[in-house]
Amino acid sequence: MSFFSAFADLVDGLGDVLEPVAGTASTAAAIVLFTAFVRLLVLPLSRAAARGQKARTRLQPQVAALRKKYKKNPERLQKATLELYAAEKVSPFSGILPSLCQLPAFFLMYHLFASAEIGGAPNTLLGHSLFAAPLGDRWKDALADGGMFGAHGQVYLALFAVVVAVAVYNYRRTKRQLAASAALTAGDTEAMPGMGAMNKIAPLMSFMTLFTVGFVPLAAALYVVTSTLWTAVERTVLYREEPAGVAVAA
Repeated sequence: MSFFSAFADLVDGLGDVLEPVAGTASTAAAIVLFTAFVRLLVLPLSRAAARGQKARTRLQPQVAALRKKYKKNPERLQKATLELYAAEKVSPFSGILPSLCQLPAFFLMYHLFASAEIGGAPNTLLGHSLFAAPLGDRWKDALADGGMFGAHGQVYLALFAVVVAVAVYNYRRTKRQLAASAALTAGDTEAMPGMGAMNKIAPLMSFMTLFTVGFVPLAAALYVVTSTLWTAVERTVLYREEPAGVAVAA
């Protein structure tokens, strides 16, 4: 039995367990539960990223001072900044680790519902659906089957609505944090080399999830939406004691 076959059996079996509660949406519920399990496994990394971000917030005045000192020498500024973080045992990129560690789970879910066969046998998971939408279909299939407001399309509209709501929340929260960060460093938005460009696109990143949901199989889209919602709640909890300058690198 291949790895993918074993995982397909796991999802199928979990769906059978959830069927008395979730009915015909039991496999979709199994995907949501699997996503929550993955996020629980990654939680220690998320907590470490939060601690690292708090340390970076604490170091912002020192970084701003380095920038002022070496404003005419970008290479020396970058070196001095990295040396400061190294001395304090802080990684400026630790915030990306939780996302990177989730990629294998996402691609596993994608492969599972994008393949007609698993282990040389027909992929029976493709016969499952979330209400009217097959888990192996994509948004273009929903548009071809009844249009945007058809039974199939309404499932995607609900997912898009959740993503937009979370994205708007993240946008407002990130803008507030960036403003607080700029105030902490006397308006120096380039306190860390290259951070100015990141500050411009950071508030918009959550909206990119819409493109992912629209182009991957519905099962993978469920994983993405569940993980996105989890991330919003998780960051609200983990960063609740840090009102200023938090979440840019996260």
